Amino acid sequence: MQKKQSKKQGEQGKQGRQGERFISLLPCLIALASGIFMGLTVAPVGAWLLAWIAIVPLWVLVVTSAKRKNQSPPAPSSPSTPPALFWGIGYHGVALSWITGIHPMTWLGVPWLPSLLITLFCWGFISLLGGVFVSIWAAVMVRLNGHKPWLRILIGTAVWCGLESLWSAGPLWWSSLAYTQSPHNLVIVHLGQLSGPNTVTAAIAAVNGLIAEAYINRQDTKISSVSRQLLQVGEPAQRTGFSAPLRFVNKYLVIATGLLITLHLIGFILYSRPIAQLPEAALKVGIVQGNIPNRLLRSSEGFRRAQENYTNGYLTLADQGVDAVLTPEGALPIFQRNLLGTALVAAVKEKGVVAWIGAFGERGDSYTISLFTFNSQGEIVSRYDKSKLVPLGEYIPFEGILGGIVQRLSPLEAHQVPGSANQIFDTPFGRAIASICYESAFPEQFRRQAAAGGQFIVSSSNDAHYTASMPFQHHAQDIMRAIETDRWSARATNTGYSGFIDPHGRTLWISGYNTYETHAETIYRRQTQTLYVRWGDWLTPLLLISSGGAWLLIQLGHIEPI
Repeated sequence: MQKKQSKKQGEQGKQGRQGERFISLLPCLIALASGIFMGLTVAPVGAWLLAWIAIVPLWVLVVTSAKRKNQSPPAPSSPSTPPALFWGIGYHGVALSWITGIHPMTWLGVPWLPSLLITLFCWGFISLLGGVFVSIWAAVMVRLNGHKPWLRILIGTAVWCGLESLWSAGPLWWSSLAYTQSPHNLVIVHLGQLSGPNTVTAAIAAVNGLIAEAYINRQDTKISSVSRQLLQVGEPAQRTGFSAPLRFVNKYLVIATGLLITLHLIGFILYSRPIAQLPEAALKVGIVQGNIPNRLLRSSEGFRRAQENYTNGYLTLADQGVDAVLTPEGALPIFQRNLLGTALVAAVKEKGVVAWIGAFGERGDSYTISLFTFNSQGEIVSRYDKSKLVPLGEYIPFEGILGGIVQRLSPLEAHQVPGSANQIFDTPFGRAIASICYESAFPEQFRRQAAAGGQFIVSSSNDAHYTASMPFQHHAQDIMRAIETDRWSARATNTGYSGFIDPHGRTLWISGYNTYETHAETIYRRQTQTLYVRWGDWLTPLLLISSGGAWLLIQLGHIEPI
C-alpha cells in the first residue's frame, strides 16, 4: 500500500515538475509565436496587418515580468531577455528564410555538405543577431518598470528606431519593421517621405506599445478592483459590486486607434498628391530580364546565352523607340576591358540607344560589381560600383580568420571590393540614382543620391540564387525607396522580379519569375525633394533626445514617475 502511495506521489511530483517547466517556457513560446506572426507580414505570406499587433505579446511579457520581479527577491537574470531573444529569432528567421535558397552551391564548386553548413550558419547568424537587438530593447524596457506608460511607449519606440538605425549602419541589414507594410499598405509607407523608413517603424512600435499598455492597464485595474473588494470582509457581494461587470474605458486603446487613423490620414494626403508628368521630362526605358541561371555563370554556355539574350533584347527594345535600355547586375559576367568587344556593345553602336550594362569593373588587382553607361556611340561615359556587398556572398568578414574556412562565393577568382560611399551617376539624360542589388535595403544610399540631384532610379539586381519570396521582398524594398525619394524607378533583374514603379510606389509593370522578358515603360525625371531627402532621418534623434530628456527629468524629481 505504501509503495503504491509512494509511486503515485512520485508520478504527481514528476507531472508537477513538467508543468513547472512548461510554465517557465510559456513566455518564450508566446514570444516566438508572435515573432513568427511578424515574420508572416512579408512575402511570401504578406499578412501586413499582423505588424500592428505582433509586438504586443512581447511588450506585455517584458513589462509584466519586470513588475513580478520587483514584487519578489530579484532573480539572477532578467526574465524578459529569453522571450525577447525568441521573438527576434522568430521574426527575422521567418522573414529571411529565403536565405536557405542559396543551397546547394555546387555550381560554385562548394560541396553539398559544406554548402548546407554555410547556409544554416548564414540563416542562424542573422536570425540570432535580430534576437540580440530585440533583447537589448527589452533590457531597456525592464529598466523602465515603475514609470508611466507614456514614458515606456516613448522610450520603447525611440530605442527600437535607434537600434534599427544602428543595425542598418552595418553590413547586415534587411528586415526593418517598416518593410512589413510594403507593397500592400502604400498609404502608411508614404510616411517615409517625412523621415525615412524609421517613420513607419516608429508608427508600428508606438501603436503596438499603446495596445500593450492598454492590456496591462486593464489587467492592473481588474486586479486592484478585486483586491479592494476582497478587503471589504463581511460585506455582501451585491453591496461591494463584486459581481457587477467592470466598467472601464481604456484610454490607451482609444489613443492607439486615434494614432493609427491619424497616421493613415497623413499617409493618404501624401499618397493623393498628383504626380507631374511633363513631356520634356519623359524618358522611355526598356528592361531586359535575361533569365540566365547563376549555375551557368562560370561556363562558356552561360556567357553565350547572356550575349544572345541581352543583345536580342536590346535590339527589340531599340526598335520600339526606347531612349535607354537597362540590364541586370552582372548581365555580362566579364571585366570592363572585355566589354567593348561584345555583341551587345556592337548593337549599341549600331542602334545608338543608350544602355546601362551590368558587368565587372577593375580596380588594380581587384574588381567591383558595376553598372556602366554606354552612350549612343558605344562609349562608357559613367560607372557606378556597388558599395554594399553581401557578407560571405561577395566578401568574407574577418577574412584573416574565416578565409581558410569559408571560400568566397563569387564567380571570379579576383578579390572583390566595394565602391565608394559618395558616388554620383551621371547619364546622357541627367543625374540618376543608381542601386545594385543588396543596396536596395539601405535607404541612405538613395537619399544621398537624390539630395545630390538624382532625378530617377535605376536598380540592377540578380536574385537568381534565392527562393521566390526574396525577389518579391526586394521589389518591396525598391517600392519604399521610390516613395521616400519621390522618384520613378526602373528595376532590372536576371530572373525576376523586374518592374517599373512610380513615385507613389505603384507598380506599373512587374515581370514573371524565371522568365525571359523585355518591357518598355515611360518614366519621368523629377527634381523634387521630400523632407526625408532634405533632412535625413531627423525623427529618430528627436525621439531619443525627447525620451532621454523626459527620463532625466523624472530622475531629477521634476516629473512624478507614477
